[in-house]
Amino acid sequence: MPSAGRQTSDSRPGSRKGARPPAVAEDIPLAIRTLSPSLKQRSRAPMLLLGAGAVVVAGTLVALLFPRPLARLVTPPPLDGLDARLSSDGRLLGHFPYAEASNTDLISIGPGVLMNPDAADALSRMRRAADADGVDLRVLSAFRSIALQKQIFFDVKSERNQSARERAQVSAPPGFSEHSTGFAVDLGDGRRPETNLSQSFDQTAAFRWLQQHANRFHFELSFPDGNDQGVSYEPWHWRFEGSADALRTFDAAQRFQR
Repeated sequence: MPSAGRQTSDSRPGSRKGARPPAVAEDIPLAIRTLSPSLKQRSRAPMLLLGAGAVVVAGTLVALLFPRPLARLVTPPPLDGLDARLSSDGRLLGHFPYAEASNTDLISIGPGVLMNPDAADALSRMRRAADADGVDLRVLSAFRSIALQKQIFFDVKSERNQSARERAQVSAPPGFSEHSTGFAVDLGDGRRPETNLSQSFDQTAAFRWLQQHANRFHFELSFPDGNDQGVSYEPWHWRFEGSADALRTFDAAQRFQR
């Protein structure tokens, strides 16, 4: 079981139509890719002739010999517990991999709720600004450990008799959740608690305020409606991109969305 310090006490996972429970992240490194036997066999001769120093020339020869994208010649191995493989861009069932933040890189923003310090400071300023406009932004969840994400993904998958692909539409597999970075946060409307972690949150004053002002505080909606990653629409899930470290963390996701 994850420690009590890894999950917010006011999270309301209740049922919601078409939505998903909050994502949780853990650190599963990318699988080591190996070239197919046929590629190894065909490319050995040119490499030996060129010698160890001619890397650029060798790369050109490989491109000429194998005009198909290299990703098609690469077959990442499956991950334990999931009948799925990493895609050529490193995603698993639509989700990018994220490392788990260490405790030394997190601070408390409430009882049992941890977050990256830069993200926490920006969130605090954003909530004060919202409050000044009469909007009650509530933090439902922030950092989550890999162990907790594993529980959320597999235990609920089993309870609901879901396939891995069905579950991944509403919850990130362990090691593939933005929450493990300490930069992501789930937000709710204090005046409309029945919309917590529900797609109906986009009908609240809190969501409308976030649409108009969140970017000023460097928060961005991670999974908008119809996103190319194929993850269910999550109007409550926002990630902080206001530091160099945060930008590096979400670079792959940002490039994918362009």
